[in-house]
Amino acid sequence: MKLPQLRKKPEIKSCHNITWEDNYSWIHQKNILEVLKDKNKLNPEVKEYLIQENKYVDFHLKDTKDLQKNLFDEIKGRIKLDDESLPFRDNEYDYWTKTTTEGNYSIKLRKKINSNIIEEIWNGDKEKEKINVEYFGVGDLEVSHNDKLLAYSLDTKGSEYYTIYVRDIISNKIITKEIIETSGGITFSLDDKYIYYSKLDENHRARKIYRHRIGNYKEEDELIFEEKSDAFTASISLSSDEKYYFISSSDHNTSEQYYFNVDEKIPKPKLIIKREKGILYSVSSWDNKFYNHTNKGAEDFKIDVSESLEEQNWLPFVPAKDEVLVGGCVFLKNWIIRSETSNALDKLFVKNISSGLEEELTFTDEKVFVPSVSLKQKNRDTDDIYVGYSSPKSPSRVYSYNLLNKSKKLAKEQEIPSGHNPDDYIVERIEFKSHDGRLVPLTITRHKKTKIDGSANLLLYGYGSYGNSMSPSFSSTRLSLINKDIIWATAHIRGGMEKGMKWWKEGKLTNKKNTFEDYIYAAKYLIDKKYSSKGKIIGMGGSAGGLLMGAVVNKAPELFLGIVMAVPFVDSLTTNLDHSLPLTVGEFDEFGNAKENKDHFDYIFSYAPYNNIKKMDYPNILITTSLSDNRVLFDEPTKFTAKLRDFKTDNNLLLLKTEMDAGHGGKSGRDGAIEEIALDYAFIFKISKKI
Repeated sequence: MKLPQLRKKPEIKSCHNITWEDNYSWIHQKNILEVLKDKNKLNPEVKEYLIQENKYVDFHLKDTKDLQKNLFDEIKGRIKLDDESLPFRDNEYDYWTKTTTEGNYSIKLRKKINSNIIEEIWNGDKEKEKINVEYFGVGDLEVSHNDKLLAYSLDTKGSEYYTIYVRDIISNKIITKEIIETSGGITFSLDDKYIYYSKLDENHRARKIYRHRIGNYKEEDELIFEEKSDAFTASISLSSDEKYYFISSSDHNTSEQYYFNVDEKIPKPKLIIKREKGILYSVSSWDNKFYNHTNKGAEDFKIDVSESLEEQNWLPFVPAKDEVLVGGCVFLKNWIIRSETSNALDKLFVKNISSGLEEELTFTDEKVFVPSVSLKQKNRDTDDIYVGYSSPKSPSRVYSYNLLNKSKKLAKEQEIPSGHNPDDYIVERIEFKSHDGRLVPLTITRHKKTKIDGSANLLLYGYGSYGNSMSPSFSSTRLSLINKDIIWATAHIRGGMEKGMKWWKEGKLTNKKNTFEDYIYAAKYLIDKKYSSKGKIIGMGGSAGGLLMGAVVNKAPELFLGIVMAVPFVDSLTTNLDHSLPLTVGEFDEFGNAKENKDHFDYIFSYAPYNNIKKMDYPNILITTSLSDNRVLFDEPTKFTAKLRDFKTDNNLLLLKTEMDAGHGGKSGRDGAIEEIALDYAFIFKISKKI
């Protein structure tokens, strides 16, 4: 099959007296946000190219069709299809969700306390069938405080424009107007007469908070808050003690918060603390006190407490610790539970409010794991909670735990129907030196039979942006690789917050290249220690992790057998220069502002994957994207693929797979998600010669 060809239309671009040529910028449509809502507005020539690329993928992976089917069945076989979540006790009902063998979407159930009658109040598969759409994304699903109403938000394109609906649970009738183009979140007023939501502007940014009167079909909804900065987005939530609504407005590294009482007839949000560049804070209220989780004067956060918001007097509650990330609080009547992260590992602590004593919650002797905590009921006057953990080799276990007498009882264990023995796997946590001597954590998971002699293939996963940390949790899908002698390694590189706020700062703006160097040095370390060999490593990353893959493959292609890039942010200079796109302005503090700052421009230009493609051999590459993705436009991987075809000097595979009915998260539904993983893994097995 001949190579798909995207027509060249050279355009000379310039900024800060620097010019460069872009042969493929013509594919970016001025009405791109309209295209995300309606794919029929896509340029027919571009659509045909994407179809040809999809056919090219099918042609080159046709020898993996049976393998993809087997992988699909294998991955699905590790999922308990007919499963139920643990119940959450509200005032009058127990609520929980379940999945079925046949279904792709969850079902929400409830049962009145002291009753045996189970009601089905939501069935995702039936709802999808009813509206007859290919893509079906549920943003939020909320029951009113009086248990009579169900509010939900749906995205039927993948473009993250959510429409909110409210219906009566008993009659199943919609009881108010549809609210379109929202960010998806829904918050009921305590009297259940209103819902609060955030509306998306013309650039897909949530900058306005509205109050909608339930039953209103005609009047405009009431605007109660508007964020004036293009860089900030706003959301609203109810406080733990249900006394206040908090409106939070933020970009990635600066925040501001407002509050109003739940009984205010006309809400008038009041400022808590004025925004200050680089300062993040989040105030919560409990037991007539206010707790502020902030990084002001505390790089890795601290928690302060004040008796009042009108006359603020913030006193230390949890002090700051160097390179230990202090997390927020979960409140009960007699207890406060909080988290800490250091060296890419999380810990949970519980404080007895009356005695002031605090201790760590421990419930496994594994060294590398992810703990979790959740409430069992709405009434906070309890000593009982759910605690749990998972690890790279151990499926999730959740216990019912009594904080007073420290007794625990297994409440739910993640079942692997096809069988799983944690003792078959070895998990290692090591640290390696990066280019500047910084010690970077690395989590390695392998089958105990896999030899450490350089013969094994290895998948190296990375992300490293926005302060997002990669947790060493259990994934049943990865076993399909690990069981066939492919080692899985996660590099906890800079740009995340695995080692505190400093870890993030050292991997963003004009430190961004540390992220890429950390990853390259991880690969070199793994080769040096015989976990794998040069040319046997498969790199994997998505979104900003796709930026990582693009930068790394341009700099050190010889280390890799293949690269898997999902919805990759690879034309980062073009996107950074376009301030009309949904995310650009809010990410100036993450990546810089190339248009206004020449230093930022020069730095981004020096690593942006699209601009740094060279005439050289590249490894095998699989790129996946989605037509309705508003976070990373399909333009980026499309242009990257076309330019790479022009420049690369090898005969290795270069495949671009576009989902024509999906968004940033890929296909909707359980089967759709598994199909995408099966495709990625089939590509990995093909290039590893394991078919």
